[in-house]
Amino acid sequence: MTAPLAAGRPAPDRGARQPPGGPVSTTIPSGVVLLTDRRSADRGLAEVVAQAVAGGVRWVVLREKDLPRPERAALAAELRAILADAGGTLVVAGPDPLGGDAVHLPAAGPYPPPRLGLVGRSCHDRAELARLTTEDYATVSPVHPTPTKPGYGPPLHPDGLADLIRTSPVPVLALGGIGTPDQVHACVAAGAVGVAVLGALMRAEHPTEAATTLTRAFAEAALTRPDTRHAGTKVAATRPDTRHAGTKVSDPGLRPGVTTEGPSLTARSGHVRPQPSTPTTVHAGGGGHARPRPPTAPTGDRR
Repeated sequence: MTAPLAAGRPAPDRGARQPPGGPVSTTIPSGVVLLTDRRSADRGLAEVVAQAVAGGVRWVVLREKDLPRPERAALAAELRAILADAGGTLVVAGPDPLGGDAVHLPAAGPYPPPRLGLVGRSCHDRAELARLTTEDYATVSPVHPTPTKPGYGPPLHPDGLADLIRTSPVPVLALGGIGTPDQVHACVAAGAVGVAVLGALMRAEHPTEAATTLTRAFAEAALTRPDTRHAGTKVAATRPDTRHAGTKVSDPGLRPGVTTEGPSLTARSGHVRPQPSTPTTVHAGGGGHARPRPPTAPTGDRR
């Protein structure tokens, strides 16, 4: 499924690094995305992440901004190792990727975003969405009241979320107070490509079971939701079979994939924003949404 571009706004171009074999691609977070908060967990942060990954989570956003950089960088390396075994991806909150290539920035800045492989931005209203330039995706919050941030809001609820998604130039993750299958279904029906979850996983007594419940709910919602913005889109749940490279296995508990009947728009899992007359390259791992990059030469906190 493709995200609508804002009227008059060109496709983002961050001077993507161009490999000899062709254009690069950006994989967009989708499905259930875990936001970390070690203070909410009743066990070690790495243990919670590992259990969530065992339950189907393939995207993790490392927060923990209060940690000294060396300690936070070591934690990032540990979480990347956990995710790598499952083909997952770590995104770091803030402009410093801590040795990686993916960041999630607050609404307040910095602007313009850094030139990295993946850049997300927190947004809360139309004005913040309209300010996006070269970001690859955005979170929109709060969808529901959240115990993590009491008084944070007002909540958008699914109808408000849908209104903002319709104006967004990039794929949107729903965020804030999401913790039940019904809430996941409502966010997907509103147009979200994924749900960002903190308390429902970090505070879960059994993170693997909680993650499995939410990832299955997301896959079911993606399978049954008609794409009202883009006719002809079919959604199917897939995952990479790590035993046999290149093999895809149906699994209702993991992230969705999209096969679009329109011309040159086939992605293993997700949100493709094609460029005119540009070959499409699909990222092979991590289970997100692939967006093609044009062959361009390199150029010189609310949550």
